[in-house]
Amino acid sequence: MGPETSDERLMLAFRAGDARAFEVLVRRHRTPVFNFILRFTGHRARAEDVLQETWLKVVRSAPEYEAKAKFTTWVYTIARNLCVDSARKESYRQAASLEAPTTGTEGDEGRPLGEALPDEGVSPERGAYNARVRPLLERALASLPEEQREVFILREYSGIPFKEIAEVTAVSENTVKSRMRYALEGLRRRLAELGVDGDLAEDGRTVAG
Repeated sequence: MGPETSDERLMLAFRAGDARAFEVLVRRHRTPVFNFILRFTGHRARAEDVLQETWLKVVRSAPEYEAKAKFTTWVYTIARNLCVDSARKESYRQAASLEAPTTGTEGDEGRPLGEALPDEGVSPERGAYNARVRPLLERALASLPEEQREVFILREYSGIPFKEIAEVTAVSENTVKSRMRYALEGLRRRLAELGVDGDLAEDGRTVAG
């Protein structure tokens, strides 16, 4: 199982009983899938739970897996659906109790979401800019409607093509592109309100990586 082995072949190998293939898939995709879940939920502890549920569902669904679509499309669909379920449950809990404690692991309370995300290698100059702007971007993202936020995250952070995002979210590709356009407009507007300008306000990609 070399680095050139496709995700789909790895998943078929796992379905056939090769546990090592699953380990390779997890190593390849754990961080980007976690980042997607974390940005979707906005809570590290809940994101860790959803990530675990995602891989458990991959394991449980392995016997029925068929390489009809890309593995990434399949796994992000699982993660996305679990995020939606988690958001609904959290909304119900918040409605049931206005005194619900802040979600987070020990020592993470009040920690900005941007600080919980793995830091990709960037130049010192851009790193400093990102450290200042990233929390503002996360705030702006959180203000977007859910359907716009998930499209932006899948496209800009996970690098998923529009066609695959359409499959993940079960809408047309044109709808996905429309949501992306509205997301960018909403982010520019919100970031301008927060005092951010430059490349980020132009295309939304400055710290999306």
